[in-house]
Amino acid sequence: MDVDLGASVTQLIARAQEGDRQALDSLFQRLYPELRQLAHARLRRAGPLTLLDTVGLLHEVYVRLVRTGTLDVGSRGHFLAYALRAMRSVVIDFARARKAARRGGALPDITLDTAIANNLVASEDQVLRVHEALCELALVDERLVRVVEMRYFAGLTEQEIGAALGVTERTVRRDWEKARILLALAMK
Repeated sequence: MDVDLGASVTQLIARAQEGDRQALDSLFQRLYPELRQLAHARLRRAGPLTLLDTVGLLHEVYVRLVRTGTLDVGSRGHFLAYALRAMRSVVIDFARARKAARRGGALPDITLDTAIANNLVASEDQVLRVHEALCELALVDERLVRVVEMRYFAGLTEQEIGAALGVTERTVRRDWEKARILLALAMK
């Protein structure tokens, strides 16, 4: 992959939306350091759930991006949020596969407190419970799910989330509180 140094991220996104595979390649490589940080944070929370390492997760995300053939994002922040959803999907798929291979075990409670979550290692059951709760939450408000994904799974700040979603930091804080309450209820 050669990075198109003359093109901005916005230009690369526009070309990738038109189906330009080379632009998608360049975009992915240009944002690779940030994507790597997101993938590392995602896998740190997943613990030993998958056989993937950071690079393996990024490769899986890249394959999914290429497979879709189109890119429907409007900015760098939207692209990173899209890639984060793809990472979550990859981890969920691996957790489901492992759980299908072996069933059983107690379902410990999971916290959605980001300060505590940084030190937790999740089990397959926990990851699947959070995923199912997020699917239920998406029926209520899709933006709440995006806030949870970006804050809990990627560790983004309220300012970064607000910029990616086009809302204020105050809205992000309110959405985070509302999402935590609804998720806690859904996971009981």
